[in-house]
Parts: sequence; structure tokens; C-alpha cells
Amino acid sequence: MAEENKAEALKGGEFLIKETNPETVFIPEDINEEQKLMADTVREFVEKEIMPRLDAIDKQEPGLTTSLLEKAGETGLLSTSIPEEYGGIGQDFNTNTIIAMEMGPSHSFGVSYAAHTGIGTLPILYYGTEEQKQKYLPKLATGELKSAYCLTEPTSGSDALSAKTTAKLSDDGKYYILNGQKMWITNGGFADILITFAQVDGDKFTAFIIPTDSEGFTRGEEENKLGIKGSSTRALFLDNVKVPKENVLGEIGKGHYIAFNILNIGRFKLGAMTTGGAKRFISVAVQYANERKQFGKTIGSFGAIKHKLAEMAIRTFVSEAAILRTSGLINQRVEELKAQGESYSSALIKAAEEYAIESSIMKVFGSEMLDYVVDEVVQVHGGYGYSEEYPAARAYRDSRINRIFEGTNEINRLLVVDMLVKRSMKGRLDLMTPAMGIQKELLSIPSFGEEPEGLLAKEMEAVRKAKKAALMVAGSAVQKFMQKLGEQQEIIMNITDMVIEIFAAESAILRTLKFANKNGEAAAKYFVDMTKVYVSEALEKINLYGKHAVSAFAEGDELKVLLLGLKRFTKFDPVNVIKLRREVADKMLEENKYCF
Repeated sequence: MAEENKAEALKGGEFLIKETNPETVFIPEDINEEQKLMADTVREFVEKEIMPRLDAIDKQEPGLTTSLLEKAGETGLLSTSIPEEYGGIGQDFNTNTIIAMEMGPSHSFGVSYAAHTGIGTLPILYYGTEEQKQKYLPKLATGELKSAYCLTEPTSGSDALSAKTTAKLSDDGKYYILNGQKMWITNGGFADILITFAQVDGDKFTAFIIPTDSEGFTRGEEENKLGIKGSSTRALFLDNVKVPKENVLGEIGKGHYIAFNILNIGRFKLGAMTTGGAKRFISVAVQYANERKQFGKTIGSFGAIKHKLAEMAIRTFVSEAAILRTSGLINQRVEELKAQGESYSSALIKAAEEYAIESSIMKVFGSEMLDYVVDEVVQVHGGYGYSEEYPAARAYRDSRINRIFEGTNEINRLLVVDMLVKRSMKGRLDLMTPAMGIQKELLSIPSFGEEPEGLLAKEMEAVRKAKKAALMVAGSAVQKFMQKLGEQQEIIMNITDMVIEIFAAESAILRTLKFANKNGEAAAKYFVDMTKVYVSEALEKINLYGKHAVSAFAEGDELKVLLLGLKRFTKFDPVNVIKLRREVADKMLEENKYCF
């Protein structure tokens, strides 16, 4: 069965044109005993070491975050991505996803942790020479060295390749001399090494490993931020900093490969951490709703509060389904490539690039889901939610950065369509054949066959049709604008939002079906409830996003045909979402926590 399932794995972006067997997806119930043990270790670390110190961390008590990173290193939590030969414990991608989710509720510390273990360590693991790996990875694994990633500059944020920092080879050929400034650098106040990007000879974007004890390196003051106040964020200055030639990371002029591939992993991990954070914060809201009384009743008994609790849970449930589905795909691709003789590092790079579309989707979905959740956590708390004496306020402030980190959500929305179109043009993804079939279908008389039967069969059929809606709109936009489609950002973002809803809805269905197949429909009741609510409302959103897009570039008969197609492909029978939401909320109120 395992070999059969492996053969059915889809390529990146292929979910839009092919179906997925539920048995092939990775779901929470597939987590094995070793992974559960790792999850328990992280959860215990967060509960014992981080939660009691949140105020002190936010005040940046001297030495606290660095000591906590070292303690995480002693526990093995800094080394889970690092192979054993470099002092790590070499866990697979799925395990590292679970760890990221469990670290999600740790507020500012989670930002420092993720910057060190992710974008601060992985470039050396993926692109370093053997000498660089031996020199740095063991000390990064223990926390003896702390790392930061230096890409953003005052004039280059989303447009990272326009960096102005320069690197010039010294006359004796032994050093590169770096000059420039980096902005918004997480861990900038205490990092021992920096993964830094500069233009060699003014036009060759290149990565370097820079020790922070280098002469000419200075740090700015801590930024006074809206949220994640406990993470160190500084400007860093390079004034004729001499970097040994052997500290070039990767190849001269190839720094963009490092920057973009590391961001793929960073985006995915951010989606995982936001999902883990949401699960904890929902429990905070549920517990408050069970305690707070108004008009002689607990507020959790009121329908308006139940709606909020249930909607928070539904979006989080869907996010977890999509995150683990993507993790499973990446994990399987890594194992396949390793079996073909690829090194661990090379396999990870290629797998991350393969599923870059899904990673961007999860970054957008997860960050916006968490923002919704923490906003409603504040609302459930009422006036107390606005008080720093309660946990809702910190969650609200700390969440907001996630829509900016790792490429803004706007940039990621543009990237999703750009990657789909480019892969189609290169033949990596056959979008044209199904798109042409949809054009013919639009001109034919709709068939009124039998209704699909079985658990969530109507929902699965609805998602199949929604894929046609997205391909129809995208195909029509490409035909209309051709190479100038990139200038139509509003249309692109509408198309991406259709794609995101499709991936999310399908992931929820797949998770629920696999769970039900294993445990029975009765056990899957609340999963079914949440999936039905999400799919029903996703179809309405997909219709609206499509309508906005086609109305921007079509008119007359063409517009009529496209609107009719949208109506046909997103039609869905009404669902009693109020009843289903109440059932979901009541289950959580009974359990006094997020319990899905």
C-alpha cells in the first residue's frame, strides 16, 4: 500500500488538475510515536521555559533569549534539521513540521527560534561547503553560535535583488570587502554569524557567512516594534568588513537561488507555526467563554460567541489539514530523491522548490487565519481582551507581522499565479489541456447526471468543479493579457484567492475522508461538520473572486459566458452552517479547549 500511495503523489501545483487519493495524504492521526515524543518535548519546553517568561522576554531582559536558545539546544530542539554527522539529530521533514507547529504559540521566542533554526542555519546546510558545514553546523545545533539572516535593506524589501550592499575582492585575493546596511534583522542584537547577501562587483548577487566579531561590523539600536517585542530586531552596518574568501556561501552571482529556496521553506514553516499558535489561542478563548458570565449565563452559551469559536476552529482545522498535506508531499519527495542518490541537502532544496506554490499558499492562508483567530480571541474577551493583563492582547500584537514576514502576502499571491503560468509554459505542469477542455464545456449543454453519493461526495465534486472555475478565469486572463498579465495585480490576486480556497477546501475533505476511512463516520462527525461549512462558504468566495476578475477584463457576450461558467462551476446546495457551527462550538465548550 505504501508503494502504491507513493506513486500517486502529485507534483507541485498539480492539485489544480488532478485528484488526490485521501489515503496518500499526511494527517495528524498519522503522526507516529517518535514524532509524538518530539511534539511532547517541544510542548513541555514551551510550557515550562517560555510561557512563564513572556513578560521578561518581551522586555528583552539581557541574556534571556540567548540562554533559552542554548537550553533549546541542550534539549535537541535546535538540531532537528541537522544531520547526525554535523552534530544534529536529523529528523525528517514531517517531524520538523510538527515541531514548528508546537513552537507556534511561543510568541517572540518562536521568532528568534525560527530565525536561528531556519533561515539562519539551513543556507549553510543546503549550500555550504563541507568545510563550512563542519565548522558551523555543530555549534549552531547546540546554540553555542546563534545565527541571523540578512537580506532586507532600507531600499530593498520585496525587491530583494536590488540590494545595494557591495562586496569587492581585496587586492591580495584573500578577502571580500563588504559595505552596506541591512534592516529588520531578526536576532540582529545577539547573532554570532550572519547569512548576508551582497552584490559582488556591483551586479553579482552573492551570499556570505559573516562572523559578527569582524572589524567594521556594528549594530543599530533595537527597533521599537508593534508586536514580537521580545525578538531582537536591528539594523546592521558593514563598513569595510573583511570576509575571508572561503566564507562565500554557494557560488558567486548565485545568491538568489539561496535566498529564494530558503524563503520557500521559511514560508511553509511560518504556515505551520501560525497553525500551532491558533490552536492554543482558540483554547484560551474557549476557556474564557466557559468562565465569563453575563445575563446569568456563561457567554459560551450565546449563539454569537459560538459562531466565533466555531469559525476559529474551522479555519484552523483546515489550515492544519493543508499544512500536513503539503508537508507529506515534501517529505515524500525528499525520500524519493535520496533513494535516487541525491544528498540530503540537495533533496531538500529540490523538494522545497517543487512545492513552492503550496508553500506560498500556506504562508498566506496560515497568517491570515491566525490574524482572524487572534482578532476574535480579543473580541470574545471583550474589554479584557484589550488589557495587557490577559493573553489576548499579546497574541493580537504578535500575529500581525506574519503577513509581512517571508515575503508579504501580496507578493506571495502574485508568485502563486506566476509560478503556475511559468511551469505551464515550460511543460512542467499541463494546465493548457484541461483549460481547453473547459472552454469546450462552456459551450455545451450542462449534463444533469445522478448526484454523487457517499461521505462528502458532493463536496468533493464541488471542489472538482471549482478547479474548472479557476482554470477558466486564469486561462481567459492569460489569453487576454499574454506577457502583460503581470501588470494586472488585482486580477492575479483574485485568481490566487480562488486557488487558495480550492487547496484549503480539498485538504479538509481529504483529511476528513482519510480519518473516517480509518475510524468510521461517527468518529469523524465534527471533522465532517467543519468540512461542510468550509466548502460551502469557499465556493461562494471562489465565485466572488472569479466574478471580480472576469469583470475587469471581459465584456459583452464574453463576460456573460464567463459569468455563466462561474455560476455553473460554483453551484452548491445550501448548508445549515448555523447548526453545524453550533455543534462544533458545543464540542469545544464541553472539552474546554480546541479539541480537533
